[in-house]
Order: sequence, then structure tokens, then C-alpha cells
Amino acid sequence: MTAYVFPGQGAQQPGMGKDLYAQHATAKDYFERANDILGFRITDIMFDGTAEALKQTRVTQPAVFLHSVITARCMGDAFQPDMVGGHSLGEFSALVAAGALTFEDGLRLVAARATAMQQACEACPGTMAAITNLPDDIIENTCQAVTADMGKVVIPANYNCPGQLVISGEVAAVEEACTRLKAAGAKRALILAVGGAFHSPLMQSAKEELERAIAATPFHAPQCPVYQNVDGCAHTDPADIQQGLIAQLTSSVRWTTEVTHMVEAGATDFVECGPGKVLTGLISKIRATL
Repeated sequence: MTAYVFPGQGAQQPGMGKDLYAQHATAKDYFERANDILGFRITDIMFDGTAEALKQTRVTQPAVFLHSVITARCMGDAFQPDMVGGHSLGEFSALVAAGALTFEDGLRLVAARATAMQQACEACPGTMAAITNLPDDIIENTCQAVTADMGKVVIPANYNCPGQLVISGEVAAVEEACTRLKAAGAKRALILAVGGAFHSPLMQSAKEELERAIAATPFHAPQCPVYQNVDGCAHTDPADIQQGLIAQLTSSVRWTTEVTHMVEAGATDFVECGPGKVLTGLISKIRATL
């Protein structure tokens, strides 16, 4: 069985999609439709913009979404997923690829999500940090202790693969957690160059904005099971999928659990649709432990 997976923010790279646009009439059509929907030529930034310009959340999220979905669409009849899943933002790409959302509605939701997250970052400054080579329970307990001691939020945000967990929260709390986790034996506790505290309670205002947008958007039953970040489980009911998307903004991304469940459901081949191969690397590490 084949699982198609879609990356999230952080997978972007200058020049992304330029070859697709030049080589496929289908890709050109979708990119130009996206320019019209967004109200600016995102293709100019994707194809010829700087890494800095591409890093703006309002640009990054639609750009990664577009590259991922258009890659899948250019496969034509060869795109036959038995299951799909995406990492954070990638969940929207997965839903469009599986037919639960139209391309247009998916892009509008991603644009709304990106704007709301950017505003939440400005209103509630935060950061994230990657922690490696420590058991999850030590990281979880440390985050709880720091939050209790400081009265500031820090939580596990992305369970990427065994031995790699990203924490998220208020800057001082994340820095204190990093100090304690290094002392506990972490090989790395590295503050990431991100715009804010994604997948933490600091995204509450963005969650409320996204909830309104999702409530006004028609969702359909997908052509195959969609594995969602919030619980790592397969979903096919549109109402369940909507709730999972809403909860995702302030909840942890349980990627390790998600991939494990895909393998248990029979996935033998994983195809990554989007820029880069970040998920392919994580999946290899997860499968090596099963």
C-alpha cells in the first residue's frame, strides 16, 4: 500500500516550483489560479525571490501548499493513494490531494491560517527549539516543570521521530527548558529560527480565526483515509477532519504516532509530495524502530 505525505513550513527553498511551471501545463494553470486567489504573484517570490522573502509565514505556507498539491496533480492518474498524511501545514495539502477540499478552498484556508498565525506571533512572541537524543518523557516532564516554576508556557510541539522532539512556547520558558534539557543529557537543544510558538497555546487567537474560516468551508469525504496530526489516527468523516484541523494549531504534531499507524495499516511505500525530503528522512528513522 502507498502512503502519500506532504511537508509543512520549513520545507521551502528558493526556486521551488519553477521547473513544474515550465514543464507542465497543469502546473502553470494551478499556479496562475493561485496568483489570482491570493491577490499577489506568489510565483514571483517562489521562483525568483530570496530565502528571506520566502520565509514570511504569509508566503511560506501557501508556497509549500502549492508546490505539494501541484506536484500531486501533475502525477495525473498515477496518483493513487491508499492513505495520506501531512506534517502541520501539510495536512491541508493532504486533504486537497485526497479530495476532501477543493484546491481553491484549501488555498484560501491556508492563506487565512498563515495570516492568523502571523498575527498571533506578533501579539504573543514565542519560539521553538529542537531537542535530540532524549526520551520523550524527560522532555515532557521538563516542560511541565518549567511551566510550573516560571508561570510561562512551554510544551512539546512536534514529535518528529524517536530522539527528535521540538518544543514550543514563550521565549524565556523555551530557553530555560533548553538549559535544563542540556543538563539532562540532550545532544542538542537548539533554538529554531521561526516566527513564533507554533502548536502551542500561544496560537489560540489563530485557532479561533481558523475555526471561523473552516466552519464556512465545505469539506467532503476523502477518497482514502487521512491521518491527522492531533491524534495520529485515520479519519474519513468530514466533521472529524475539521475538528482535527482546528485543534492542530494549539496541539502537538504527533508525527511519529501517525507514521506508525500508517505502517500498521499496511503502508509499505511512502511518497513525499513537496519541496525537499524532510519527511522521508523522519519516516526512515521511525520505521527503523518498528
